[in-house]
Order: sequence, then C-alpha cells, then structure tokens
Amino acid sequence: MSTLQTLDRGLRALDVVSRNPAGISVADLAKELGVHRAICYRIVATLEAHSLVTRAADGRVRLGIGAAVLASRFEPHFMRGARPVLEELAEQTHATAFIAAAEGDTCVAVMVAEPRDAVLSVGYRVGSRHPLTQGASGIAILAARPESPRDPESVRKARRDGYCVTRGELQKGAVGVAAGIGVPENVEPGTVIERSVGVVSTEGLDIDRAAAAVTDAARRLLRLVTG
Repeated sequence: MSTLQTLDRGLRALDVVSRNPAGISVADLAKELGVHRAICYRIVATLEAHSLVTRAADGRVRLGIGAAVLASRFEPHFMRGARPVLEELAEQTHATAFIAAAEGDTCVAVMVAEPRDAVLSVGYRVGSRHPLTQGASGIAILAARPESPRDPESVRKARRDGYCVTRGELQKGAVGVAAGIGVPENVEPGTVIERSVGVVSTEGLDIDRAAAAVTDAARRLLRLVTG
C-alpha cells in the first residue's frame, strides 16, 4: 500500500524529536530524515503550527504541548481497555490487583480491582503514593527502565526475573507481586507514562501463580499501548 511521503516524513520527524528530550537541531533532524535542510524547516514549521513541536531559544526542536494533549486523549482509551484485564487478574489470583504509574520519584496507584470472592483483602487505594524504590509496583517500574550501575539489587533481580516480589514493605504482612508494563521500543523512559501491574495480598498468596498471571497481564497491557 502506498504512503504519503510528506506525512511519512512529518511522523518520522515527530518520532525523532520524541527520542531527544534535550531537543535536536534542524540540521541534525534533516540528517536523521535524509532530507535537505530547507525541507526539514518546512516539516518543523508545519508540526510547530499544530503545537506538536516547539523551537527553544537555542533553535533546538522539542516536543510541544500538542503532543501532550494527544497523549492525554489516549489515556482514557488505555484505562478502558485495562479495566477488564485488571479485573481478570484479581479473579485469577484472588488478590487485590492494581496498575501503578510513575510520577517523578513517586509511584501512584491509578486503578484497583478487588476479587469478587474476597473476604479479607489488603487495602491499596487509587491515589496511594509511595517512593518508586519501595513496594513491588515501584520496583517493577524501575526494572523496566534501561540498566543503570546505580540500580539496587532489588531492581536488578526484578529485571532478571521479569517481575518483583516484596514482603511487608508498604504494609505489615502484605505481599506484592508486580511487573513493569514496559515502554515501546525507541521511546525514551520519562517521555511516556511508565506503569506497572500487579497484585497485593497476604502471606497466603501463591507467588508462582501470581507471577505468571501478572506477567501475562503486563504483556496484554503493553499491547494496548503499542496497538
């Protein structure tokens, strides 16, 4: 199927800019796209007219507010698609299921589902906050990021295992199992919402079963992001 060359170049330019949080010069952007600088200026001007990019005082091109608006419009779509996945996870594990998101150095619960047969469950409310370095939800987000020499052993282990298990870090007697939902390829962490999915319960939680269910949920939720 044929494509529109100008539109293709504009979308590629937007992708390149998104992967350069510090900005990129028009000259370097033109090289990335393989086009003449004059053509690149017109591409940038068009994207700028729609607030998808902006040019700083130093001339470097960065993502504009229009890109954030588009991202915010996608979020309700993600949340609608995530709800049945989370409810299924809660039923499979007989535990409180959650989706958490990174906000700076903090982890925030953005969606919670309780199993229908729960007699006693561990409380994890929407809006609950804690440091990214504490609790399975935050550690799983950190483990989904590129490896860093500053990573603590808990993050390294979660990256090796594909999921994180914590005990009593946020609530006495509670066990958390979480996996990072991941970041689409060629996207820098921090330029998109970083999330994790997991469950929290008491010491009776079947860890192996929970880990399998959580990692499967993470894969399904990543497909909502990548399409």
